[in-house]
Amino acid sequence: MITNLPAVTAEPTAADLAAIDTEWPLIAAELDVLDAQITLIYAEDHGGPTALDWRRLRRAEARVTRAAAEVATRTTDPQRAA
Repeated sequence: MITNLPAVTAEPTAADLAAIDTEWPLIAAELDVLDAQITLIYAEDHGGPTALDWRRLRRAEARVTRAAAEVATRTTDPQRAA
């Protein structure tokens, strides 16, 4: 049993919430990939994934790439951060 965990009592700061808000498109895109992967796993038990299932995964992965590039651009370019 783990007994030395610190107590979480502080609320997120405005900076923490802003960082989450900035990264939310990437988080949402990654959740879409996870959902598509779960669909593929589930499809294995029901006749195998369809072409549409694979297409959905590829499109979700492409969204992650675009969102990651956008987040990286926003965090490195101070003009776009505002």
